Amino acid sequence: MQSWSAPEIPSLPGSGLPLRLYDTSARGVRETSPGPAARMYVCGITPYDATHLGHANTYLAFDLANRVWRDAGHPVHYTQNATDVDDPLLERAQQTGVDWQRLAADEIGLFRTDMEALRILPPDDYIGVTEVVGRVADLVGRLKDKGATYEVDGDVYFSVAAAPKFGAVSGHSEEEMLELFAERGGDPGREGKRNPLDWLLWRAERPGEPSWPSPLGSGRPGWHVECTLIALDHLGTGFDLMGGGSDLVFPHHEMGASEGHIATGEWPFAKAYVHAGMVGLHGQKMSKSRGNLVFVHRLRAAHDPMAIRLALLAHHYRDDWEWTDDQIGAAEARLARWRSAVDRPSGPDARPVLQGVRERMSDDLDAPGALRIIDDWATRAIAGEGDAPDAPALIRATADALLGVAL
Repeated sequence: MQSWSAPEIPSLPGSGLPLRLYDTSARGVRETSPGPAARMYVCGITPYDATHLGHANTYLAFDLANRVWRDAGHPVHYTQNATDVDDPLLERAQQTGVDWQRLAADEIGLFRTDMEALRILPPDDYIGVTEVVGRVADLVGRLKDKGATYEVDGDVYFSVAAAPKFGAVSGHSEEEMLELFAERGGDPGREGKRNPLDWLLWRAERPGEPSWPSPLGSGRPGWHVECTLIALDHLGTGFDLMGGGSDLVFPHHEMGASEGHIATGEWPFAKAYVHAGMVGLHGQKMSKSRGNLVFVHRLRAAHDPMAIRLALLAHHYRDDWEWTDDQIGAAEARLARWRSAVDRPSGPDARPVLQGVRERMSDDLDAPGALRIIDDWATRAIAGEGDAPDAPALIRATADALLGVAL
């Protein structure tokens, strides 16, 4: 599947700092320790509606990690999926009378355009689930051979009893898991299951649904196993970061980690599990099911994409926060101040700014702290302080390379 075009990243003098991130599985901030290349997997969209600010907030968070790693000298191997066959997509297609493949293609196309406009670095591997159905079936077959699966009316389930590390990622109690599993697409009450937390790996063919032939019988993948397969294929085990929104901690990342563990015999599946906070609107999490969405393409029609990016950067990536219309106005004012400052022929020494932004961004991606450092420089530059002729160019490069904001 085609990704989107990559923006140019300016070079910065010196070298960046090691990246420290909050690892959900460790319950704390830890220094990442990538090898020659950092390996990152971020769970992609289910393309049954347009990209909203919650999506943008998540992909911006991992774009920042990508940039900080690169600044520290690590090439980044970035993989992302698109769940281009799934129940919500099929349900929306039926409701609207649009072919499900056309709906997925249209929404993925819009997502690419939104990501490109926001200057999100593209994944090296952008993989649709429909491209790897056969490989997913093979992985389920491997899990079956290891005795980790069983069938219910032709559907193949993963048995929690086969996963000794289950619960290590989220740290949730069984009661919490059951509640979240029911809320987030699971089927804890299905008759015939051995354990309510067992999850679907392969969905047997249903009338009117797309399906693919396989040794498991005709059908299609379950939800979690697609990401496990794509990550294993492109990154291997023990990759540096598995990322997504905080709503993926459980069940998605928990269950995927156990699949990877049992399939390969290796642990951890990912070295760190990193999660972005939820964006709310009118007191509730922004979600397609609720319909309380602020779409990126509509904001782009009225506002500079760099102002949208700055509005998101004003919040720490791990925080839950609520969108209000005044935030885009504040971001536009900040963007105008920064552009006015870097358009001057000189300004205060920018080397401490670069160092400060590097420090803030390496410390669990403290983008709000980084913004304040550039705000201070811009205020002083506009006031006529400083006579360093190279300062405006270094501020431009710093804002672009580390924050993704083109001035």
